[in-house]
Amino acid sequence: MKKMEDYVRTIPDFPEPGIMFRDVTTVIQDADGLQMAIDSMIDLIGDTEYDAVVGAESRGFIFGAPIAYREHKGFVLARKKGKLPCETIEESYALEYGTATVEMHADAIKPGQKVVIVDDLIATGGTIEAIAHLVERLGGEVVKIVFLMELEGLQGRKKLEKYDVASVITYPGK
Repeated sequence: MKKMEDYVRTIPDFPEPGIMFRDVTTVIQDADGLQMAIDSMIDLIGDTEYDAVVGAESRGFIFGAPIAYREHKGFVLARKKGKLPCETIEESYALEYGTATVEMHADAIKPGQKVVIVDDLIATGGTIEAIAHLVERLGGEVVKIVFLMELEGLQGRKKLEKYDVASVITYPGK
């Protein structure tokens, strides 16, 4: 029986020397890998009570939407700035060189809603921290954050230490 790690392709020295790139495309293009990823993430959510799933653009959509569907929850998009058509709220966060901004529709989360945030990978944690702030600004409560993969060496959990964070696969290093 294959493990989740068996579906992830590792590409050494990409995008630069010393980086071990963890490629999620080999997970999602394999029917068994995709099913195992979704099922494993749902298992991590466990008996957490929640009302909606928020997916981070773009791979968080791939995993978050089927989770929301399977669990009969609403699905909310967290997108890069300028991609949503209605009134939005935004949050900027630091990148290695510069900043980025994520947005959600201003009416996407109702006050008091309990939210699970889903993405494929936690590296430095900046994107998901910004998304969690958006949820909270709209009056929601982040009750769980779930990733398929985690790069421990980048210490993204430190930014998310006030949240319940879980990862299916944890890799040491970057």
